[in-house]
Amino acid sequence: MSDVGVCLAKPTDRPVIERLWLMFRHDMSEFHGVLPNSNGTFRRDRLHLAFGDADWAPYLLTSGERPVGFAFVRGLAGTTRVLNSFFVVRGARRRGTGLRAVREVLARHPGPWEVAFQDRNVTAVRFWRRVAAEVAGDDWTEERRAVPGHPELPPDSWISFDSPART
Repeated sequence: MSDVGVCLAKPTDRPVIERLWLMFRHDMSEFHGVLPNSNGTFRRDRLHLAFGDADWAPYLLTSGERPVGFAFVRGLAGTTRVLNSFFVVRGARRRGTGLRAVREVLARHPGPWEVAFQDRNVTAVRFWRRVAAEVAGDDWTEERRAVPGHPELPPDSWISFDSPART
């Protein structure tokens, strides 16, 4: 899948991203032990913020004409961007799709970045460490941080690095 597209999502893309969001939350429920709401959906606060807060940017990831994922960036008004949510559908994984897409998102917002993930998600651990190393070489850090408001949950891992401007 060398034809990975990354575009800032428009309001008309929202229904597609909402369907991808259900797949993302389903995948993440394995690591959080979260069940769907009674109507079959999962929490959507980040989805609403991505489309409704000026400090956020939602990106739609595509392969040709087909949607293959999304990325939500927050902290646009601050000094450090946070890749808040990142998802690639299973059929597009392990083909370089995620790495190409995340590199494009990072390049659109050069400067300091942070990405959080759960240690239980071994695939995410490998992926985000690889991203940091490819983008920042040896100049990145990783630390554990408590999940705000959830002392019962294990801490998240946070990777921090700088993304260079496009040349």
